[in-house]
Amino acid sequence: MLWRAYYTEVSDRWYQVHEGLDATDPAELEREIAADTGAYLAPPDGVLLVARYAGDPVGTAGVRLGPGPRTAELKRVFLLKRARGRGGAALLVGAAEDAARALGATRIVLDTRSDLVEARALYARLGYAETEPHNQQPYAERWFGKDL
Repeated sequence: MLWRAYYTEVSDRWYQVHEGLDATDPAELEREIAADTGAYLAPPDGVLLVARYAGDPVGTAGVRLGPGPRTAELKRVFLLKRARGRGGAALLVGAAEDAARALGATRIVLDTRSDLVEARALYARLGYAETEPHNQQPYAERWFGKDL
């Protein structure tokens, strides 16, 4: 449920900004979800955290080791709209940083898109600084890093 909600929101926003369309083509959305199972967030080199509010799953944050030694990558930070505005995203990122440390990382990096202004503001508020690109993901436009 959360994986689909994440993909739906970021895909719809991309299409609104770049194509002027209100929603992602459902078939394309299904292909994107199927192509990214999140297996890279499984132990021993990754972890997927699930945020809960009143017992219900409302968000995610993932960490995986790489792209370099003692570096972890922050992935899929997301909260359902109904759970936003309560500090949950900062808690999720903090828990992801703790998970990265537990995996042996001393630095954490991430990529995001320019139109995800809320995410960029969150990362800046939490001490992440913009960096040079650390990957060549097709939708990555901004890169951030932070020493742990």
